[in-house]
Amino acid sequence: MKHQLTSQYVVSADIGGSHITAAICNPANHSVVLSSLIRAELNSKADADEILSIWVTTLQNAIENVKLPVKGLAMAMPGPFDYQNGIAYIKGLYKYEALYGMDIKQYLADALKLSPMDIKFRNDAEATIAGEVLAGAGKYFKNVMGVTLGTGFGSGHFKNDQTIDLNLGSEPFKESIADDYLSTRWFLKRYHELTGMCVSNVQELAEIAYSNATAKEIFKEFALNMSNFLLEPVYSLKPEVLIICGNIARASGLFLPHLKKRLNINIQLAELGELAPLTGAAALFESIIKLQTTTNHA
Repeated sequence: MKHQLTSQYVVSADIGGSHITAAICNPANHSVVLSSLIRAELNSKADADEILSIWVTTLQNAIENVKLPVKGLAMAMPGPFDYQNGIAYIKGLYKYEALYGMDIKQYLADALKLSPMDIKFRNDAEATIAGEVLAGAGKYFKNVMGVTLGTGFGSGHFKNDQTIDLNLGSEPFKESIADDYLSTRWFLKRYHELTGMCVSNVQELAEIAYSNATAKEIFKEFALNMSNFLLEPVYSLKPEVLIICGNIARASGLFLPHLKKRLNINIQLAELGELAPLTGAAALFESIIKLQTTTNHA
């Protein structure tokens, strides 16, 4: 008697600094069921009950949207996080501190009626780069370096059919670490330092940069910082392409030309947007799904 394949789908989620995005994915062909895609805003400084309630509701809604049977749950999570055991260790990063020390894997298993064995976690930057390699801007290359530019600075490297988290954001740079200079908060801090005024996000700064010389100069300075920091890892890893991901990439017209002048490397913008971390996280189930499919047809 043939084994019946329970499902080739998983529900996948990306945990951002101010939102959760979730969708049903098919790890076997690296696709996302777009009709299931759902995004919910949240306050990452809220208490654990509020955060986890929004996570669970969003995941349940993604499943309900298409009513497909799911094999498991894949989560693209910011660190520090015990990805193997599903325990949060985020502290001092102005987000998700209420979850510190919690067994997130067991909580979600109970809430979604899944086995803890069917819940997998992946670093969010690693998942994003993996997604772009599998189905986006990196799919035709064998050696790919990627960075994610947003509330934090993420980085990953793909080689020998494996994507790993580089964690370059924690590396020393200038007066502190790279994350402090290559993230949203640097833009907001720098604009306030130079003008005494505030903007709420990089998109707002980008909109005024076309008519504001100071704002425009800040993007040039960002490119200088980024190129100075990346010179060493690019030289060391020798990637065929550098992929720029994340929300700040939407303002690439203001910094990418300067970056390309200083880094002698093929630079591409990410293609998948918010689907990249979902695809990359779901890929953790790829070998399991394919093994089940093979067994089912044996």
